[in-house]
Amino acid sequence: MDTKPPVRPSMPPPASSRPNANRNLREESHEVKVPPVPEDAMLKVLHAVIHFAVRILAVLMVLVILWGVADVGYVMYQRVVAAPFLMLTVSDILVIFGSFMAVLIAIEIFINITLYIKHDTLPIKMVIATALMAVARKVIMLDFKDLDPAYIMAIAAVIVALGLTYWLISYKPPQPVKQDER
Repeated sequence: MDTKPPVRPSMPPPASSRPNANRNLREESHEVKVPPVPEDAMLKVLHAVIHFAVRILAVLMVLVILWGVADVGYVMYQRVVAAPFLMLTVSDILVIFGSFMAVLIAIEIFINITLYIKHDTLPIKMVIATALMAVARKVIMLDFKDLDPAYIMAIAAVIVALGLTYWLISYKPPQPVKQDER
C-alpha cells in the first residue's frame, strides 16, 4: 500500500528571512497578540462570550467617564461656591486635580478596552502608562503628614518599577551607522 506522508501546513518564514519593516513594526508595537480563536466549537462560543463581555465593559466605561465628568463639574461647583466665595485653597485644587486625573485614567482604560476589541491585542505599553497615571494621581492626593515612611517608600518603589518598565518597553537601541552612509 503506497501512502503519502501527511501534508504539513505551510509555516511562516523564519524571523531572519522576514523583511525588517515587519520585524520593526512588531517590535515597536509592544503588544501581546491574543491567540487566534481555536477550532473547537465550545471554545469559539466562549471566545465570543468574552468579546461580548468586553464590549459591555466598554459601554460601562463610557458611563463611568460621563459620570466622572459630571462629578468634576459638581466638585468644582461645590469648591467655588463655598466660603470664601470664588476662592480655592490648595487642598481644593488638589481635590479638583484628583477628580480630573480619575476621569483621565478612566479614559485610558477605555482606550485599552477599545484597542483590545479592535485588534485582539493587549497594549502593554499603554497599560503601564495607565498604571503610572494612577500612581501619579495617588501621589498628588497624598498627605505626607499622616503617612508612614514605609508606605511612602513602597509607593516610590512602585513608581520606579513602573517607570523602568515603561522605559525598557520604549527603549530603542541606537542603530549602528553603516560604512557607506558616513
